[in-house]
Amino acid sequence: MAPTPVPTSSATDIQRTMSVMLAILVAVVVTCALYFGREILIPLALAVLLSFVLAPLVRLLQRVKVPRALSVIGVVLMAFLLIAGLGTIMASQVTRLASDLPSYERTIRDKIKSIRGMAAGNGTLERAADVLQDLGKELQKPEAVSNPALSRDQADSKPIPVELRAPESSAFRTMTDLIGPLLHPLATTGIIIIFVIFILMRREDLRNRMIRLAGAQDLHRTTAAIDDAAHRLSRYFLVQLALNASFGVVIGVGLFFIGVPSPALWGIIAAILRFVPYIGAAISAILPMALAAAVDPGWTMFLSAGALFLFVEPIVGHVIEPLVYGQSTGLSPVAVVTAATFWTWLWGPIGLVMATPLTVCLVVLGRHIEQFAVFDVMFGDQPVLSAPEMFYQRMLAADPTEAVEQAETCLEESSMADYLDTVALPGIRLGAQDATRGALEPERMGVVRDSVAELVEDLEELSAVDADASAMPDAWTEGEPHEPIRPRVLCIGVRNPLDEAAAQLFRLLATRRNLPTQALGLESMAMANLFRLDTRGVDVICLSVFETSSPVHIRYALRRLRRKAPKAAFVVGYWLQDNGEHLESLREVVAPATLVTTLADAVAVAQGVLHAPTPEAAAKADGGTEAQPALKEAQSA
Repeated sequence: MAPTPVPTSSATDIQRTMSVMLAILVAVVVTCALYFGREILIPLALAVLLSFVLAPLVRLLQRVKVPRALSVIGVVLMAFLLIAGLGTIMASQVTRLASDLPSYERTIRDKIKSIRGMAAGNGTLERAADVLQDLGKELQKPEAVSNPALSRDQADSKPIPVELRAPESSAFRTMTDLIGPLLHPLATTGIIIIFVIFILMRREDLRNRMIRLAGAQDLHRTTAAIDDAAHRLSRYFLVQLALNASFGVVIGVGLFFIGVPSPALWGIIAAILRFVPYIGAAISAILPMALAAAVDPGWTMFLSAGALFLFVEPIVGHVIEPLVYGQSTGLSPVAVVTAATFWTWLWGPIGLVMATPLTVCLVVLGRHIEQFAVFDVMFGDQPVLSAPEMFYQRMLAADPTEAVEQAETCLEESSMADYLDTVALPGIRLGAQDATRGALEPERMGVVRDSVAELVEDLEELSAVDADASAMPDAWTEGEPHEPIRPRVLCIGVRNPLDEAAAQLFRLLATRRNLPTQALGLESMAMANLFRLDTRGVDVICLSVFETSSPVHIRYALRRLRRKAPKAAFVVGYWLQDNGEHLESLREVVAPATLVTTLADAVAVAQGVLHAPTPEAAAKADGGTEAQPALKEAQSA
């Protein structure tokens, strides 16, 4: 018996599930490797980041004919001597601050008493303080003896003699106690130095290996991508280093003039913590402000230190940085917080400082190398959905509010016709493509249609105060007394709710041009409804359609509507972008009706039939240039 074939949809679902499970497994393995291999990976990551900073200096020395080995060694030694100097300054400042802290005890006690005095009226705080004080006294009591017999036995027992001996002095033990705590930092520093030297010495070889991993089929594109990524990262890190160093200098000098002790220490800490975006500057302000409160008997120093941070950080972050760097880090705010949390959990405090640079590396690589594209999608600040995709997604979610905001933004720079033909109609076109391949159910089509109708209503209110329609002559005509204004243009969706949604967009643009227009759904094409359809005064009938694999239904609809309105001009709006050969064959099928592919062309044909203003006036009124071939064809007809 032959095995039963697996359905295609089931096989696709299984393949998709396996891909997701494989991705999760790879993520878990990589995370475990990062965690358990941090002793080696942290120095390697620091070396890579330092190599991006030092590479421009090495290239600069090579341009002046300095040998590469000498350039690399000189730049690396200069960088680590600078780092060692900063570390020495920080150590001396911390030692001095620790020795001066006891002298600030009285000021701290006075501040606490003043704060407690201000909160004396708060009974809750007082009770909480008393409870904590009693709890502390209880914890400090010696442990009571619970067994009386054991207590008597201990009293009767003889004391155990204890002999104190001085440890034997040893030069080796002394050296071990002194150097032991320094071995790990020195070893890490040595590993970083070795990594940096080899990365800078073998930069071209590493680049070639990256090209091989990324794909050697297109060497030109891959080389350009990697060179651009390296240039962007080097520039970003250099600019960030310069800005953060300047921030630290300004903070240190400001704290010096304010009178806060150890200003150099707080300046260096501020420069380091500013690599942590959003919260780094705020964290660096806590300790110097607390120290200012402990040193000054009043509150002037404390408030001045806080004002210094509040004044300097916005200027550096929101004025100087955009001018110098020209753009943001390329990371979304959520990605920054997520990366900071992830890297801090993996690598501790040093991971918090390195979180943004490491994530920037991944995002830049993702923008140029296909294998890393997932990082650009997850952490980048660029929109991952195009404007039509965003429109279609909001319509599917039955939430046109965001689409209205998008439309308002587009209308500030372009016309309504441009927005409808470049955003809204292509968005519905995506739904038509999903429907063609069976991925969009009829119920979801109805959701899209209803959402588009709600969007059109909101845009009609928006256009009520717009100048586009006011520039056009009035084409509205009233019917009999006590009757509503009769439409002179009908737009009918032929096959499904998506065709009706496009008809709603046509009605919006035509109404904006002062054309009395009505949009109808596919139910109007039924025999009973078509018999009751009122076509008195209708001069133009536009058929809205996306799918034309079998144009028989279009020809049939045209035939029935011509019998109903023999004097009307007919337009077929074919909204799917297709090749010219198919369009020509479809044009022959719908002849003598006019075939158009954009809403602007369809409205232009209706204007031509209704003796609307010239194309130049129409384009001027709409704020943009319209496509003219369809209008010329209508006028010649």
